[in-house]
Amino acid sequence: MLGWMAWTWPTALVFVGIFAAIGLLTVLEIRYPGGAARRGVLGLATTRGDRLFITLLGTAYIFLAWLGIFGLPLWWPLALSLAWGAFAFWKV
Repeated sequence: MLGWMAWTWPTALVFVGIFAAIGLLTVLEIRYPGGAARRGVLGLATTRGDRLFITLLGTAYIFLAWLGIFGLPLWWPLALSLAWGAFAFWKV
């Protein structure tokens, strides 16, 4: 029944991580409503949800570019993606 997609452990962990991040942002929004928008280095007014979306989009581009240029292993783009996520939530 679930054979339509290659459900490997890394694939499952990516989806669990995305849903956990959305859940965390939901809890933060309930606990601290408003999530005031702020302007970052990109000149955009972003909220927590916007920064999560920018992080996920950037992470997808990092991994696709790495696979296209270098191939495997994927530990380096993982490190780059974590650094990008920290930067996006801190400065964007």
